Amino acid sequence: MKVLWLCNIMLPKIAKSLSMPFRSTSGWLTGLSEELQKEKDVSLAVSFPVLLQRTPLEGTAEGMEYYGFPWNGKDFTYSGKTERYFCAVLTKVKPDLVHIFGTEFPHTLAMVRACEQTGLISHTVISIQGLVSVYAEHYLAALPERVAHSHTFRDYVKRDSIFQAQRKYRIRGKLETEALKKVPHVIGRTDWDRACTEIIQPQAAYHFCNETLRKSFYVNRWSLEKCEKHSVFVSQWEYPIKGFHLLLLAMPELIRRYPDLKVYTTGKSPFERTGFKNRLKETSYLVYIKKLIEQYRLKEHICFLGGELDEQSMCQAFLRSHVFLSPSSIENSPNSLGEAMILGVPCVSSDVGGVKNMMVHGKEGFLYSYDEYYMIAHYISRIFEDDALALRFSEAGRQHAERTHDPHRNLENLRKAYCEIVQ
Repeated sequence: MKVLWLCNIMLPKIAKSLSMPFRSTSGWLTGLSEELQKEKDVSLAVSFPVLLQRTPLEGTAEGMEYYGFPWNGKDFTYSGKTERYFCAVLTKVKPDLVHIFGTEFPHTLAMVRACEQTGLISHTVISIQGLVSVYAEHYLAALPERVAHSHTFRDYVKRDSIFQAQRKYRIRGKLETEALKKVPHVIGRTDWDRACTEIIQPQAAYHFCNETLRKSFYVNRWSLEKCEKHSVFVSQWEYPIKGFHLLLLAMPELIRRYPDLKVYTTGKSPFERTGFKNRLKETSYLVYIKKLIEQYRLKEHICFLGGELDEQSMCQAFLRSHVFLSPSSIENSPNSLGEAMILGVPCVSSDVGGVKNMMVHGKEGFLYSYDEYYMIAHYISRIFEDDALALRFSEAGRQHAERTHDPHRNLENLRKAYCEIVQ
């Protein structure tokens, strides 16, 4: 069986063969591709966007054909040129099955249309990651109305305020919806993604398959004795859906109870940019985050770890923390929560999207309604003050995550889906 993947990033092993930088955030794709390549009856090719590249990038890396197409990383309009390139790739590769990972970008629809033109649409499947058409409805994430409608100089110039960013999600969602309506198969893993795809494309066959995590997270274990007490790790913060502002509102109560509280997160500090020119580049959400930090005197309690962490650094950030928090206003099944759970880090998460399929409230961690930020302080405090509870959550969460993210079971489910699609 020859399979063509369409991914949103260049796989690390391809990037290494080209001596190009790569992102570690979708390392789970590397593990899955490696397992799939071990199957003697499967031949895998992959296509992906390449930043700052004017012409297609094609070749073979470790036995895998690859087809990179140019994308500037900022243009979310539909590209007929990309569609024509995909038609050429499909004609050359002649895959038995086309597997598209995610619907968030216009190249998904370009591949779907190319599959229609080349007679492959019946053997085309989309894996649901997030759904921007649905995320758009949750984008404002309980922000005050004055903040949601505010503008900075940068927002005016780029036409990219918080409210305008929500509109852009809706525009992208139209392309996403068209792509989903055309495909006869989807792969999902939660009640949420099944419910959403059934509304958009009720005729599509739904195939179940969980995601496999990055390798480091299977071989490390969290320790209560070794973690930094009264510390919290949050994996992202830079846009409203991730809910960092709601954690900031909860922090004064946490600090009252635990004056040594420390919150760690990825990315650069919003206070790192100084000077008039840099202030002109600030988003309205960043300005709001800065105001909350200053208003509640939180600066000494927050550590920004800088940029995008690689796999090992991310793993260590989890292991160092006393609690992992996912405060998002919407998620499907956040890999960050899965990674925390499989390491055994006690977890608190907003009860959104497909999270309830990952973690059982009160048994494996705590869930709360995302906009009830005061419950963040309550549940984190419960774990801080009760070591026995932290250890129970650690063990139960790890056992659940090991079932959810079992590489062998997930590979079996993926192969089963492929066989059902091509039969």
